[in-house]
Amino acid sequence: MAGLSNTFGIAMRNFTAFPQMPDAQELVEYGVRMEQLGFDSLWVWDHILLGVDPHFPIIDSLSLLTAVGARTKRIKLGTGILILPLRNPLLLAKQLSGMDQLTQGRLLLGMASGWYKREFDSVGVPFEKRGKIMDENLTIMTRLWTEDLVVGDYPPYHMKGAVMFPKPYQRPRPPILIGGYVDRVLKRAGVAGDGWLTYFYTPESFTKSWKKVCDFAAEAGKDPKTLLNANQLPIMVGKSRAAVEAPMMEWLSKEWDYASWSESTKDSAIMGTVDECVEQLQAHLDVGVQKLIFVPYQYRADQVEVIAKEIIPRLRK
Repeated sequence: MAGLSNTFGIAMRNFTAFPQMPDAQELVEYGVRMEQLGFDSLWVWDHILLGVDPHFPIIDSLSLLTAVGARTKRIKLGTGILILPLRNPLLLAKQLSGMDQLTQGRLLLGMASGWYKREFDSVGVPFEKRGKIMDENLTIMTRLWTEDLVVGDYPPYHMKGAVMFPKPYQRPRPPILIGGYVDRVLKRAGVAGDGWLTYFYTPESFTKSWKKVCDFAAEAGKDPKTLLNANQLPIMVGKSRAAVEAPMMEWLSKEWDYASWSESTKDSAIMGTVDECVEQLQAHLDVGVQKLIFVPYQYRADQVEVIAKEIIPRLRK
């Protein structure tokens, strides 16, 4: 399993606040530009229905990554996160296997059980069973990717001889980072997955939860040193923290949600001069965050450029 240490990804704006609409062609060009700027990975958000009032139009994550993959050669393609229980695991395993083949092994899969009940209700998936469905879907997909012939009953999926080829380009399968916050999810990340993907966590919050992930892995007989992790962090670079704090907080209040049972917070925002931002980001690396995934203020080109050209080179040193 490939490591993630000292790697730097960037999010893309495949959802917007209504009445603004995401532009598919602009997003593909954005992905091409991110590869040119040297980011090692590109991450999309995933929902089928997002919000009510206001609602947030969103382009399908896997369709978008496939389009970007066709126009790029190097940059890895991440889901941050893919809501696994909403999808048929056999169809998804087939789709992701094909994507990994088409991109020659560039998929990085963040997956989670989801938390918008209205989304589950609309799709027809029982919200209260999403954890069990998540675990079974992970098992089904992993078996299809790693076994030549799968026999198993996972109602409503009755596999009496399921053969899925070609397998993913990456062996035994693409890396899977589990997203979520509560202990049962952190255990899933450490035991069933390859590690943990979190969202807007401070270094202190990351440290507490990452220890749990590693402890759960060790209890299951798995070497915690093999686990992967990543943290998605909002960032705004400017003349000073005082100059950028107000617009950044406004944006984070209007367009982002924070699960009440998590420690995701606007306080995780990286803000200030290049020097200040580097210092704040280094604090994350110092507590063991392997991959930083930047969520630049309003995805503005000037923010992306300064992250790529001034901040990441400093962190790599």
